[in-house]
Amino acid sequence: MNRLVDRYGPWALVTGASDGIGAATARRLAAEGFALLLVARRQAKLTALADELKAAHRVEVETLAIDLGTEYGVSGLLRASEAHDIGMLVAAAGFGTSGSFLASPIADEVAMLDVNCRAVLSLTHAFGNRFAGRGRGGIVLFSSLVAFQGVPNSANYAATKAFVQSLAEGIGPELRARGVDVLAVAPGPVRSGFAARAGMRMGATDSPVTVAKGLIDALGRQSLVRPGMLSKLLEFALTFLPRRGRVWMMGKVMSGMARTGDAR
Repeated sequence: MNRLVDRYGPWALVTGASDGIGAATARRLAAEGFALLLVARRQAKLTALADELKAAHRVEVETLAIDLGTEYGVSGLLRASEAHDIGMLVAAAGFGTSGSFLASPIADEVAMLDVNCRAVLSLTHAFGNRFAGRGRGGIVLFSSLVAFQGVPNSANYAATKAFVQSLAEGIGPELRARGVDVLAVAPGPVRSGFAARAGMRMGATDSPVTVAKGLIDALGRQSLVRPGMLSKLLEFALTFLPRRGRVWMMGKVMSGMARTGDAR
């Protein structure tokens, strides 16, 4: 077995695995020799990815089509995962909205909280306890470039990512003492299905493959990674601005990306 499997254990759980960063990370983990439990809402896409990974890497892959925006979905995932010796959680499931906060249906904004925050919190708590009990494990949480300041025209999404970033920073030192690595991944714009669901027009982007490579390389070595040149360049451009200036600048960027009308 290679270093990552030796360090964390034979199985990895990837949420949001049907597309984008989640799928790219699943491919990297399969190449590393992990057996995989892949989770998303779309069974057909999960099945296609599972077949691809089994053929390419000869690893065991199981799929679970559930909605992590519901308590039933989260509890179902936790029950199903008990059958496997999972040593890594990659919580890549999430979505965003864009446009005026007041114009967005509140049901959409609450649903985003459920997926981006409540589900992440529940899974992190459950697997954090499992990993700490066995003395090893890895947890990958997805922050964002927008997590480090408020963002007009994407206010609630940025707030959900600020929650994830703060959670990762807080639990990292606690779990490190128990043998568990916690990594926050803060990409910039990425080519995936995210933009279409968020109602955004993307310009320059990094690829999901780049993000997946960056997080794999950072596991066990860093507590925060900004994968891809674009995320690094954007962060550098914001570094010397006061927080109010960062809010203004990100608002200008987002106003150019958000479509008019309904945020979804």
